[in-house]
Amino acid sequence: RGGGGGGGNDSGMDFLGVPSLIVVPIQRSLSSGLKMYLVESKGGAIACMLLALSFLGTWPAVLTLLERRGRLPQHTYLDYTITNLLAAVIIAFTFGEIGKSKPEEPNFLIQLSQDNWPSVLFAMTGGVVLSLGNLATQYAWAFVGLSVTEVVTSSITVVIGTTMNYFLDGKINKAEILFSGVGCFLIAVCLGSAVHASNATDNKAKLLNLENGKKDGTGAKAVSKFEESYANSSGNNDVENGTKNAKAGTADFLIELENRRSIKVFGKSTFIGLGITFFAGACFSFFSPAFNLATNDQWHTLKDGVPHLSVYTAFFYFSVSCFVLALILNITFLYRPVLNLPRSSIKSYLNDWNGRGWAFLAGFLCGFGNGLQFMGGQAAGYAAADAVQALPLVSTFWGILLFGEYRKSSRRTYILLIGMLVMFMVAVGVLMASSGHRK
Repeated sequence: RGGGGGGGNDSGMDFLGVPSLIVVPIQRSLSSGLKMYLVESKGGAIACMLLALSFLGTWPAVLTLLERRGRLPQHTYLDYTITNLLAAVIIAFTFGEIGKSKPEEPNFLIQLSQDNWPSVLFAMTGGVVLSLGNLATQYAWAFVGLSVTEVVTSSITVVIGTTMNYFLDGKINKAEILFSGVGCFLIAVCLGSAVHASNATDNKAKLLNLENGKKDGTGAKAVSKFEESYANSSGNNDVENGTKNAKAGTADFLIELENRRSIKVFGKSTFIGLGITFFAGACFSFFSPAFNLATNDQWHTLKDGVPHLSVYTAFFYFSVSCFVLALILNITFLYRPVLNLPRSSIKSYLNDWNGRGWAFLAGFLCGFGNGLQFMGGQAAGYAAADAVQALPLVSTFWGILLFGEYRKSSRRTYILLIGMLVMFMVAVGVLMASSGHRK
């Protein structure tokens, strides 16, 4: 998951394309030898955001796939958080160490020993709220669906976080354009909630008609059928090769999915999913401003002469706190699970290799996606960098393609879904149009 961010240094790079950012991250300077690359141009920032967008929109789909195929979310998130931290370490020891260190632009290892703890604490605070938000969305996807969850959380992030970043960035973005985009995101939040409610009504109607023609009806019977199947389930699901027999969008598909998935949602209130989603969105709203303060020190918390944290150092501390909190919470959830999930243990987790490779991949995608986003945010402004919150467009694509979300739904649900996505796309475009340039 990402919010706008960037490094505190003003040295930049001439971004010639995504491959050069990944493969050739150094340039030769005639006067000072090798010099670190940092995103400087507006075009380079947008290119970073687009690459981050594809990564950040894909990793939720991978975790959702594992949950739908029966893998416990505690196991998945522990795997995910390991490679998420590893991505930050790789970035720190490559981009953060390449080139000559300067007093005003120290390399990563040098910054680790400097007296910059106020900025470090801001970065770590950002990691804590991001970790809480990502953990919450893992449960929200099961209740609300991948598409609506991502749209609502991203829109809340923009409405609150972008407003804060606008003022922290010294108003370098065009206010009349920026806040028009924020208004569009707010409308998208409302439409997303309406889509979820409408889809829940559609699913209830499908279950009620499951055994249409029988005198005793089937709403309760369908739920009873699921509960009996779940109670007798051995839990040995094939995560890697999960199969689906029923057609997407049918009542049989809903029951088959419920039997197979790890988080059971039948019989749960609609408001549980929305509550988790809004909590996640609130968490996401604050990690970008915290990262902003960590790299640019707008509140002047550093001592005179102490350089600002580079994006690489800040991202390292950010990811460490993210990892530590995720480790504590998910180990706790192994033994004290939430939402009626089955208990597990450290031993069970270590022996659970079914789907582990996919969880590792999700961690790398999220880690490098966040890193690219933070690198791009310094040039275009944190507020405009929140355009990477367009990630739900990628997630929605995966949700519809892989998971059959909204298949055979009512016309009302389709109208609301299209309205939500259109408003979201308009909001993203307006937000990118507000980009400024950090001097």
